[in-house]
Order: sequence, then C-alpha cells, then structure tokens
Amino acid sequence: MRSPSPELARTKPDSSLEREAENLYAALSELVRVYQFRDRDTICCYDVSVTQCYAIEALLRRGPSGLNDLAAELYLDKSTTSRVVATLERKGYVARASHPDDGRGVVLSVTSAGRKLHDRIRKDLVEEERKLLADFEPEVRKAAPQLLLRLARAAASRSGLAPAGAACCSTDKCE
Repeated sequence: MRSPSPELARTKPDSSLEREAENLYAALSELVRVYQFRDRDTICCYDVSVTQCYAIEALLRRGPSGLNDLAAELYLDKSTTSRVVATLERKGYVARASHPDDGRGVVLSVTSAGRKLHDRIRKDLVEEERKLLADFEPEVRKAAPQLLLRLARAAASRSGLAPAGAACCSTDKCE
C-alpha cells in the first residue's frame, strides 16, 4: 500500500489525534462532572459552598490579597467575588482590612477558623483520593497528578484564560 503524498498528508487531519482528542474530551468531561458533584456534596457538609471553599484555598495559597486579585484567581467577576467574601466574612472564615497603601482598597486574609475549616475539608478530600489511588499501580499513581497538571496548564495557556470580566473569547467563536 502506498503512503499518501506529502501534500495530502499535510492537509488530511491525523485521525488518531482526532480520536485521542475526542477520548480526552469525554474523559475530562466525565471527571469534571464527578468531581463537581463530589466536591459539592462533600464541601457543603461544612456549611460553605464550593466557590467559598475555593476562595479560602486561593487566599491560603496566595496569602493576603485584594478583591480584584482574588476575583481573577477564581475567574469570577468582582461583584460575585465580593458576595462570596462577604459570606465568608460573616461566617468568620475571612477577615477584611484596609489596604495599607490604598484607603479605598481592602486586603483579604483567612482567619484561624477559616484555616481550620480548609484543613478539615482538605483532609477529607485527600483521604478520598488516597482510597481512589490505592487500586492503581505505583507508576500510575505517580504519573496521574503530573499529567493532570500539564493538561490544566496547557489548557489555560491555549485558551488564554483571562481574569473574570474580560471578553469570553478573542475569536469569532462566540458569535
């Protein structure tokens, strides 16, 4: 059997890559669905929403931050982030202080109660992951987080994830 001409090979999509892309899309969609419901069902037992938990986690990772920085980290608009923070503040998990350099700005930080809550939730979720990984070979357990991080970083950079409030896309796809 003859192989296709170089011109034809350049214009014809790689069918195995297409199948692999379809399979990856299906697998990631399923994983995201499962984890969204798992997170919702687990985290809500602690009287916070998934978004509120993500906000606490982001503030712990970043350190004290302004509202705009937190909104960008969460891919939310400023008004939504403000409501999330107000609820966390009311529950005693986040503290708001005046920005030292900007009288109109605020600095958000996690309280000791917020850190304790985060640590309890994280402990429970990591325990679930430990049980999940127990059924896999050691090389798969080691490779899985690395692959997922690479996929997440590649997807973020290729999609040009912009801070919340920016246009949804930079192409004509949205029209």
